[in-house]
Amino acid sequence: MREHPDTRTRIQEIALKLFIEQGYEATSLREIAEALGVTKAALYYHFRTKDDIVTSLAEDRLQAVQELIAWAETQPRTDEARRELIRRYSEDLHRGRHHEVMRFSERNQTALKHHPVMEKTRDRMLELITFLVDPNDSAATRLKNSMALFSMHAAWFILKDDKLPDDERQAAALEVALELIRR
Repeated sequence: MREHPDTRTRIQEIALKLFIEQGYEATSLREIAEALGVTKAALYYHFRTKDDIVTSLAEDRLQAVQELIAWAETQPRTDEARRELIRRYSEDLHRGRHHEVMRFSERNQTALKHHPVMEKTRDRMLELITFLVDPNDSAATRLKNSMALFSMHAAWFILKDDKLPDDERQAAALEVALELIRR
């Protein structure tokens, strides 16, 4: 039997919501199943553990980042290619539920600190950064170019209480990122 994508997505959405609201460690599979209106056994068909759910959320994100890395590896190391990487990263961040996954990660840092998929995520981000920096750049330039990526994430935390529509938040973050990437 194949896993129904709508069910998988719904499980991820409900689990993510509960993990953000209650915390990863305080949320049980039973609570996730109850919120979905299914039995725990039905939930097990898709995900055996909470770790499996976290891994699935991160793997979805990692796939998108890996595709961006593959694109970057085919590009010349020019300022325009770096700006295009930033634009593509921005677009990718605003598809799906990435900002919710980020909020989940931020609120559950202690529980996830040594989770293998989080280490893999950090490794992929460092790979992206290597495309944005040049070893011959000054320390300040390397830092600014690296911060360009993180500024797009920061918009979800720093501007979280603003009543900005998502597209305005994205535009502001992209503007800052592109300013930082300038040489």
